[in-house]
Amino acid sequence: MFNPITIPFGSKMLFNGVKLKSDITTADIELALGEMCHVVKETYGDESGGFIAGQVFSFSGFISEEGSVNSLKEPDYDIAIVTYWTSFDLHEKSHADKAFKEKFDALAEMTTDSFELGFDMLWQGVPER
Repeated sequence: MFNPITIPFGSKMLFNGVKLKSDITTADIELALGEMCHVVKETYGDESGGFIAGQVFSFSGFISEEGSVNSLKEPDYDIAIVTYWTSFDLHEKSHADKAFKEKFDALAEMTTDSFELGFDMLWQGVPER
């Protein structure tokens, strides 16, 4: 569950920004989020399902002055869900599946907004030491 992940070059990355309702905290969504992630990992986590790995982040409030250009505004989301897939088609197929939809709908009840953007990998690397 908390092991390092390896992302093959050419993977597709999906970035999902989730805005929680004002009366909901990160702790309030942990179970729903954990169940949703478990379904993705266990149901779609092979070559035919396309899921490679995922990560979930909570916005810490840190905004980099050094890494920002012309903007230091806070994002309009509280949670970032980052997943890696072999293809966008397999991602969409998994998310249309009843098993995923049930878990996602439980999370959606506690949010005001969610968006998911797909990215093609252009580069990756590690220090050469």
